[in-house]
Amino acid sequence: MNQDKMHLINKIFNNETIRTIWNKENEKYYISVVDIVRILTDSKNPRHYWNVLKSRLKDEGNETVTNCDQLKLKAQDGKYRLTDVVDIENMFRIIESIPNKNAEPIKQWLAKLGSERIDEVFDPSIAAQRSMDLYRAKGYG
Repeated sequence: MNQDKMHLINKIFNNETIRTIWNKENEKYYISVVDIVRILTDSKNPRHYWNVLKSRLKDEGNETVTNCDQLKLKAQDGKYRLTDVVDIENMFRIIESIPNKNAEPIKQWLAKLGSERIDEVFDPSIAAQRSMDLYRAKGYG
């Protein structure tokens, strides 16, 4: 991945910084896996936690680890270091794999979204109504 075509955007979640990069070329966000692990596990050593989780996922045949890229991101000490990053879809797959109570609210939210979208597949009028509600909520007539 060509890092020259990327734009660093730090996101804040629960007052914690998540290092995020926008890839202009393929129009995707890439998120630091270690930052997600740090926030969702309260681990003292999120890099080690991720390495153990990564090994477990590899053993299970989970392709998320294969889909990780490494980019140089600015660390807390100000130096740029290679850091595992994933796109949004793979970030959700990693979150689903984290066995921690802190990740449970996000897992519940993802399950609810998935259920709603499956309902929309069976009944397209639900999707149409959701679109109209969203359109109105944004202030359109």
